[in-house]
Amino acid sequence: MNRFTCFMVMLFVATASFAQNDSIQKQPLVYKFDIKREIGSTSWIHTQSAIDEATQLEADIILLHLNTYGGQVVFADSIRTKILNSRIPVHVFIDNNAASAGALISIACDSIYMRPGANIGAATVVNQTGEQMPDKYQSYMRSTIRATAEAHGKDTVIAGGDTTFIWKRDPSIAEAMVDESIYIAGIIDSGKILTFTTLEAIEHGFCEGKADDVNEVIEKLGYNNYKIVNYKPTFYSEVKGFLTNPVFHGILILIIIGGLYFELQSPGIGFPLLASAIAAVLYFAPLYIDGLAANWEIILFIIGIVLIAVEIFVIPGFGLAGISGIILVFTGLTLSLVDNVVFDFSNVPTKELFMSLIIVSAGSFLSFIIAIPLSQKLLSSGPLKGITLQSSQEIDLGYIGVDIEPRKLIGSTGIAHTTLRPSGKVIINEELFDAVAEAGMIYKDEKVKVTRYASGQLYVIKHL
Repeated sequence: MNRFTCFMVMLFVATASFAQNDSIQKQPLVYKFDIKREIGSTSWIHTQSAIDEATQLEADIILLHLNTYGGQVVFADSIRTKILNSRIPVHVFIDNNAASAGALISIACDSIYMRPGANIGAATVVNQTGEQMPDKYQSYMRSTIRATAEAHGKDTVIAGGDTTFIWKRDPSIAEAMVDESIYIAGIIDSGKILTFTTLEAIEHGFCEGKADDVNEVIEKLGYNNYKIVNYKPTFYSEVKGFLTNPVFHGILILIIIGGLYFELQSPGIGFPLLASAIAAVLYFAPLYIDGLAANWEIILFIIGIVLIAVEIFVIPGFGLAGISGIILVFTGLTLSLVDNVVFDFSNVPTKELFMSLIIVSAGSFLSFIIAIPLSQKLLSSGPLKGITLQSSQEIDLGYIGVDIEPRKLIGSTGIAHTTLRPSGKVIINEELFDAVAEAGMIYKDEKVKVTRYASGQLYVIKHL
């Protein structure tokens, strides 16, 4: 084989190898993560981790597999913001339900696909019992879901030589999923909250198509020979999601403050103080790891606890140390929940700061409401009754620090040994006693009668 032939063979092999490698490198990468639970802190943590990991892997698209009845608005808002700001297109496959907070998250995605028989909507803000929250909460949700729909912009439609611009996601329709007073002809009557079925969502621009599974969604997005990478939650992310839940934060604050109060009421028990310390660690640890709780914020909390203890044990009362301690404890707990830089709050959303204030205030209030009557009950009638002195030492039972023999002289008569002005001395049963005249002066040698005995002193009157 001559040199030219060898060269051509080697060039062919190299070209084929390069083409094969290039084909492998260009295989579409689909990153998929699930939200199939109530929207909360754990869902928010999973979303952050999934989108960050997809960005590191340079995925072509992110696919959210969603099935939820809703959850907490604050976390749903954080998730929708993360999706809107993602550099990688985020698509959602609604597997049956995208209600309430789930609807908000879905509308934030670049495209929506729904399983036949699925639904999207009913985004009214409700409390734990299912009752509608006051209008200020509904107003915030209306604005948020309207802004989310507007973020997708408008499509240009040319018909009959005229150019019109139509919202890709109609903000009014999105708002009707929250506000029952909105009327849209042919879609929803006033007095009803809007919820779309799959076909209705497709008809009105809130769904790009129906699909039976994830693979069908990916194919409809125009990807073939793709590779799917599934987000796998770590044990730490699950624990962290639980520990950073606002409800759990409130419980931890209750234990921190309640435990300190209980320990201060009965020093030396140890268990309440230990419970308070463990709760403080569980409160601050995940926040510190995430970079929310700074060293100085934790130090503020510790200094506040020390000042409160000083106020109680060293300088009893309620002065500067106690007030300063309470302010520092409250400040440390609150600032640890927000992403501030020292005292720069310019990048902290107002709603986030407001939420942290509510959590700390509610936890503190409940701690006193629960801790005060509970400590009184346990220390007076519970198993801890024996460690504190609750009974009073009655004089009738013999608890007295002075001689009580003179009490037996009540009703006895005697003679004034000196003039009582009003105090002096009297002789009763041939014994000399100090005495005080109940009224006026009693002269020497006048007869007296003992009326009472108090504070180690006989009280007498003239005896006629």
